[in-house]
Formats: sequence, C-alpha cells, structure tokens
Amino acid sequence: MAPLGRRGFLGMMGALAVGQYLSTRGGPTRFPLVAGRKAAPLVVSSTDHPGVVRAARDLQADIERVTGVRPGLYVDHVPAVGEVVLIGSLDASPLVRAVGLDTTGIAGRWETSLTEAVARSGQRTLVVTGSDQRGTIYGIYEISRQIGVSPWYWWDDVPPQHRDELHVLPGRHSLGTPAVKYRGLFINDENPALGTWAPACFGPGLAPGYPGGFNHAFYEKIFETMLRLRANYLWPAVWGRAFAEDDPLNHATAKRYGVVMGTSHEAPMMRGIEEWNRHAVPAVRDADGTIVTPGHDPYGGTGEWSFRHNADAVKAYWADGIRRMVTQDFEGVVTVGMRGTGDTRLPDGDSIDLMRDILAAERKILADVTGRDPATVPQVWTLYTEVMRYWVEGLRPADDVTVVFPDDNWGNLRKLPDPGLPPRPGGYGLYYHFDFVGPGRCYKWNDTSVIANTWEQLNQAFEYGITRLWVANVGDFKGNELPLQFFLDYAWDPAALPLSALPTWERRYAEQNFGAGVADELGALLHDYGRLQALRKPELLNRHISVTADDAIVYDDQASPYSLVDYGELDRVTDQWAELATRARQIGDRLPAAARDAYFELVQYEVASMANLHALRRAEFTNILYAGQGRAPANDLADEAEARFAQDLALADRFNTDIAGGKWRGFQMQPHIDYGDVARYGPDAPWQQPQINNVALPDVLFPAVRRIPLAVDGALGVAVDGSTLSWPGAADPAVLPEFSPFQSQPDQYLDVFNRGSKRFTYRLRWGAPWLVADKPAGVVDGQVRVTFHVDWRQAPKGTTTVPVVVTGAGESVTVRAVVANRELPAAWGHGFVEANGYVSVDADHPTANIAAHGVTWQRIPDIGRHGAGMKPFPVTATSQPAGSGPRLEYRMSLFTAGTVTVWAYLSPRNDVLPTPGLRYAVAFDDQSPQVVDVIAATGSDSTALNRAWERNTSDNINLTSTRHTIIAPGPHTLKFWMVDPTVVVQKLVVDTGGLRPSYLGPPESRRL
Repeated sequence: MAPLGRRGFLGMMGALAVGQYLSTRGGPTRFPLVAGRKAAPLVVSSTDHPGVVRAARDLQADIERVTGVRPGLYVDHVPAVGEVVLIGSLDASPLVRAVGLDTTGIAGRWETSLTEAVARSGQRTLVVTGSDQRGTIYGIYEISRQIGVSPWYWWDDVPPQHRDELHVLPGRHSLGTPAVKYRGLFINDENPALGTWAPACFGPGLAPGYPGGFNHAFYEKIFETMLRLRANYLWPAVWGRAFAEDDPLNHATAKRYGVVMGTSHEAPMMRGIEEWNRHAVPAVRDADGTIVTPGHDPYGGTGEWSFRHNADAVKAYWADGIRRMVTQDFEGVVTVGMRGTGDTRLPDGDSIDLMRDILAAERKILADVTGRDPATVPQVWTLYTEVMRYWVEGLRPADDVTVVFPDDNWGNLRKLPDPGLPPRPGGYGLYYHFDFVGPGRCYKWNDTSVIANTWEQLNQAFEYGITRLWVANVGDFKGNELPLQFFLDYAWDPAALPLSALPTWERRYAEQNFGAGVADELGALLHDYGRLQALRKPELLNRHISVTADDAIVYDDQASPYSLVDYGELDRVTDQWAELATRARQIGDRLPAAARDAYFELVQYEVASMANLHALRRAEFTNILYAGQGRAPANDLADEAEARFAQDLALADRFNTDIAGGKWRGFQMQPHIDYGDVARYGPDAPWQQPQINNVALPDVLFPAVRRIPLAVDGALGVAVDGSTLSWPGAADPAVLPEFSPFQSQPDQYLDVFNRGSKRFTYRLRWGAPWLVADKPAGVVDGQVRVTFHVDWRQAPKGTTTVPVVVTGAGESVTVRAVVANRELPAAWGHGFVEANGYVSVDADHPTANIAAHGVTWQRIPDIGRHGAGMKPFPVTATSQPAGSGPRLEYRMSLFTAGTVTVWAYLSPRNDVLPTPGLRYAVAFDDQSPQVVDVIAATGSDSTALNRAWERNTSDNINLTSTRHTIIAPGPHTLKFWMVDPTVVVQKLVVDTGGLRPSYLGPPESRRL
C-alpha cells in the first residue's frame, strides 16, 4: 500500500470532493448530521480496529461540543431510523462491506478515506470509511475539523463555535492518499517546561520509581492530537524518560490509538537510550581494555555502551527491544545504527567497518527475533550530525532501510539524495527541527519558524524524492503548533500547498482556531510574526558575532547584534515588534471571552513576550551605551530594562496560573534571557540554556545594566548619528553621515543630552539656511534628538561641509554636516542610485530576470530576514558553468569609480547536492563572472557544527563578498548567476566606501 500524491488519486477517483463538504444549511440532497435538534446515530462494528471505535466516540463528543446534541453510538446494531452514520474500515468492518459502497481507488491504498451518503433498504446512510484503520480515523476527524473542532481544542483550549445544524453535501469526499508515508514528530528537549507540567497534570507513571507525567494518559492526548493532524508516527520524549518503562501501558495505548511508534536517531532497536542508562552495571576491564566482568541486569543494560568492547550485552539489549515489539504486537519503525548515549558520537570511534558490523548485527537480530525477512520490518537509519559521514564516504545499509536525511538543526537541509543513484526500496526520509538544544545556542522558547523558509526546504526535499518518512522535532509539543501543523499538512499533500497558497494556509489556520471574523487580519499577523522571527531568534538577542580581518570569528555575548547607531536598526526592529503586539492585542480584544485563553496561548503570549523582550534588550543595550557616554537617561533605561524583565515574568505567570483556570501551571518556564553568562553558568553558557531566569532579581539581567552618578548641575553632551562616541570628550571630530538627495536611510540626527541633574537650554547655530533642523533650540532635561534634512533645491552642487555649533550649559561642540548634492545625468537612465557610500538592493527587485536552459529565478516572499528571496526553479535543475545559467540583473548608477565590494546576503544553506559546493557567480557589466563557493568562502561545516556554521545559522544569513573594479562613474549592471540551484539570495549590497557596520545591512537604495 504505497502512498500516492493527490494528482494520481484524483485520476483514479474521478469526480471527488476534497474541499469543505459540511454545511450549516440543509437541502434535499444533503445528509442531515444534526437537524431539528436531532443527531443521526453513529454505528460501528465491534470487529473493527480499536482506533476506529475510539475515534467514533470522539466524533460523538465533537458533534455535541458544536451543537449541544449528542448522537447515539451503536455497536453492531443499525437502528431503524431515517438516517444513520456508518463508521468502519474496509479491512475490518463487515457493516461497511455490506453497504455495497463503490470503493474504487480506496481499497488497498495507504491511509485513504472516503465519506459518502448512500441509500440502502430505504435508509439514508452516511458511510465514513477508509482503506485501513488510519484512513478511517482521518475521515472521522475530517468531519470534526469541518464542523469546527480544532485539532488543538485540548492542547490550546480552542472552543468550537456553536452550530444549530450540520449537513453533509452530496458526493464522494476524500482526503486522498498521503504523499509521505510516515509523518510524525519528536517530543524532545522537554525540560523544564513539559517535564515540569506533565507530572503535575498526569501524575506518576505506573512503573514504581520512574518519572511521572509521561504515562499513557499523557500520550493519549498526544496521540489524539496527532491523528487529528493526520500524523501517524512518534518519537517519544527522551530526557530521562523511557517510553516502555515509565508506563507499561504506553505501547498498548499507541496500538489502541493506531499510532506507529519509533525511537529517535540515537536510540536503536526500539529501546530508548534511557533504558540502558537506568540499568547499566559498571564493567570490569583487564589491562588491555577487555571486559572481564560485564555485570548483569535483568532489564538488559550491562556495562559500557560500546559495540567494540561490549557487543554481546549491547546485542542482547537490542534483541529485548525487538522481542518486546513482537510480543506486544504494536506497529513500529525500527531505528538502526548506533550513536553515543548522550546524543553524541560513538565512544568507539567512527570507523566505517565498525558501523557496517553494527548494521549487520542489527539485521541478524531482526531476522532471529521476528522470524521474518528483515526487509519486511520497516527500518530507518538517520544520518544525524557525524553519522552523515558514513553515507558521504559510501556506506550503505540494506536497500529496504529508509535513509533519513536531517537538517542542520536550524531548518536547513544538509544533504539530498543523489538522483543518479538507483531507487531505494526503503526510500528516503527527513528529520527537521523547530526546536534545538546545542550550539550556536539552544532555541526552545517561542515558535521561531518562518513558513516560507520551511516550505522552501520541504519542497526541495519532496522534489528530490524524500517521501518515505518525515519527522519534526517540536520540543515541548505545545508552543510549536503552527509550524507542526504546516509540516504535517505539507507532508500529506505538497501539491495542495504551492508557494502561492501560503497566505491562504495562514488564514485558514487562523479561521480554524478563531473563526472567519478575524481570519484575514489574524492570518496577516501570524505571517508578520514569522517574518520578524526570521530576523533573529530571541535567545540570540544578546550575542554579536563579527569576523576579524584575518577571518577569525569573534563572539560577544554582552552586545546587541543590532546596531544602536547605524541605519536606525535597533529602533526599527523593536518598533516593528511593538506594532505587532498592538495589533495582536486589538484582535484579542474583539474575540469572545470563551476564545481568549486559546488566543493567549496560541498568539498573544508569543507576540507580547517577543515585543517585550526586544524592548528589554533595547533598554538594556542603550543603557550600556548611554552609561559609557555619561547620559542622564541611562538610569531611566536601567529602570525600564528591569521593568521589562518583570513584565516578562508577569506574562509567564499569567500563562502558568490564570489561563484555562491554571491548567498549564508550570508550563511557561523556559529560560530565554540570561544566555551567555559564563561567570554564572559555566563554560557551556554561550550555547546552553541558562539555569534560571524566572526570579525577580535585577542581577539576572545579562549583560547587567549600569547606573551612573550625575553632576549636580546640568552638563552638555552631544552624540551623532552613526557613532558611539560623545562630545565633549572624544578625540575624534563629530561628523554626521553624509547627506545625499538619493539616500533612503533615515534623516541624520544628533542628540543633545544632559550629563547632570538639572535641565539647561541649548541652541544650534550654522551658516547654511538650506540645512534645516527640526529642533534648533530648546530645553534639555534628559535628552533631545535633533533631526536634519536638506532643501536640495537651495543646496549648492557638489560637496559642502557645514559646521553646526551646539551650545548649552556653558559649553559648545562643533558637529560637521557633509552634504553631497550630486546630479544624476539623464543619460544614466533608471535603476538604483548610490548614496551614503553604498548601493543596497533587495534581491527580488531585479531590473531583469533572465532564464536559461529551462531554469529561472523565482521570488519566495518573506523567506528570510531580508524579506523575499530569489531561488532557481525547478529545484532539481542541474548546476551550470559560471555565466551560462539563469541570471538576475540590477541596474544602478554609481558616482564612485575604483574598487568596490559586493556583499551577497544568502539564506544559510548547506552544500546539499551530491557534488560539493554551494556556488553563485557575480560580475559588473561585461566583466568575467567571479565564482563564489559559499561553503569554502565561509568555512561553514554543518557536520562539525563549527564556528562559521554557528555564525551563519545564528545570524540567519550566509554573508560572502567579492571585489570588483568600476572603471568610471556612470550606469552599471550588477549580474548575479545561478551556478548551483540551491542558492537563495536575499540582498545585495555594493560598498563604494561608506558602508557602515550593521546586522541587517543598510536599507534598500532609492530606485529611479
């Protein structure tokens, strides 16, 4: 029963309705599910799969939730009434088989549903069936979804909207057959949030002495939500937890629900690694390292986790895992291979011969214990981190094993299958992250996914034939609802989610949870939330990464990544978050009271807490800057930072105590502020989560805010746009950034501030009436920002320097204003115009987009931190020699001749193709293209998780540069060619000598 995409399914089914088929309005051809305060009874067979019978009970409850009318549920008995709903799977329900339903295109397929009303013996029957257990379950839950029960009704307290009547439209309704066979999730990194909340909510496990909370009652909630999302596969929680031991009913519960169980990439042969850790007995070795006394434990863990030195014990342990799967008869996918016990490299080294022996031993265990051909047992080998090397160097498991390619933990694929290789019967899989613990920094708090970025990587994986198994690391499960649902929707039917459908998907997600009345506005807000998250993850807001002249990468965990003084960067980002929080609050205020808990959980907490954290960081880092300059407002900013910290705690406390009557007590406690404090948390602090940030103490802010003493009287201070210096005091002259009639950056400014305690008056004097200041005189209490603009009609041509004298409190400071009033000759034509020493272009604004060899650049809206990106399509295109592939052209007018630097801002991708490299080519005009191998240029290594890779993923950009010679000022064309089809370009900046340091780069230049 192989999966089949929607196109193939539609071809088999003929006329098939796959959209909305539930209505609140009746009609002569419509089946009345609920009408006139009566509900059609539900009927199931006792011989059907337990998961189908159980899901039928959920449908019974869902109909009552929506209408207030509870339908009857009959087992093995069809009541003699006008209409009934017959629920059952084709492979197990004699009642469904007896109806005589046309099962063309359904029978024999994988997880394929069919809902159709038929007339039989004078009785109208709505048949809800499927090719197998899960096909039927998905058909049941599709009715629940269409009548208005969100998959997140329990996990996020989403209330259904009341409906008086429910009617099923005529026709054959099916979800089709999933494109990806196994679609699932990994609950991981579950401490402190889920690991604290679950034991309090669900109590102890049934096995004495083992951690509570992650018992069968907990997993029932997970399994139901998975099935409502059309997932079928789970890697259970692993941090100090063992699925099989923590509650002996866990595997039986998975079987009862119809969920396929697996184990993570580090846990082979159906045994969680915690099982070994719990029962391992220290081994005794002789002088040459050979184990003399391995020890013994009845649960199977003995001695060292070493296949080289302790193979017999390890193999016995694995055999017990497979024996348990056979004995308990649950559906599973067996992980093969081997890694270290702490999600690390093997302690025995990583020789290919050793891994080949491990795979062979596991293969023999499968045959011996199951008594079957191992090829009939679903297996996966996940090429996580160092394991990828085995594949690259040529080691291949048996052809029936599914080879799972992971991302790099930050949402960027690491490798793709070689299309030139023969097809694998076991196919390929994908392991993808929405949560991560590790370098360059853990991200576990709020959802930081970007749907467009996720779409682009999933689309690429699917187009390269990765269709057997997809699993997403979702951390605590709650908190990553939106990306998980998108991941599973795409895995089910990629054809239904082309790039153009992403806004529609966001709107439907909003409507699913909060109704049509706010769907448009809320869908747009969720989109903008992801767009802002693309800028930088919240855990990294106190880490600045730079590269020295000799290409060394330097981390500063006490600095803002955003510039405080250039291009208005920090203010711009913080203000965007504040505006988003205002929009979120306004939407929430319009929702009915019953929906507000769900809204806080799914939307408002994430947006409000992110906006507050950005405001905290702005206050914190501006405080540090101002304290160094002696500004009086530094002390006010210290107070604001601490108030923002208190607000962070208050938002979490509301989540933990007020929402849903305290249902989520202890859940919202993930540290996210104090990253990087080595003095407090030790050498792993630069990447590992801080141990605590949920105590209301000012000294937990890292870096610490500063309070400064002030002079008794008022004292003049001046700071200028683009500089961290202040005057009087700095040795360098005070110079404003150059003014240009073509600039797109904000107007230049200077700050007049107080270094003392008493207010004073100030005045600005300059001799050029065409240079205009908005506040040329006034009173300074804390500080005053004075913004300048130029009347270009009156300003002299050429470059003029205007001294601006600032006086106040008995002192004066002279600031130079450099005004470059250049003329743009008409003959230079249209295009971007140099100003302030650079030309900055967003990649999706080319002058020309020129296809070649059937390949063209396509715009992907909001894929990364610079908004839209451009990527070659089709994604399976072959690499092209430099200068022969599709190209983007950007016309621009340059006033500067000589050597310039072109900076390419690229999505932080890896060299995923079978041939090494991630390359593009670039040139001006008719010059020869320069080829850039992005991986070689940056030194990024996603296998080693080296510093260059940390920089790229932390900054969410891969920044490379080339040097070019401009012969003369005038019109020029910058050309950017595809060499490898996996490059995504977001922004290009030409530095003509005036580019200032910033995280996001300068705003886009003016385009004439």
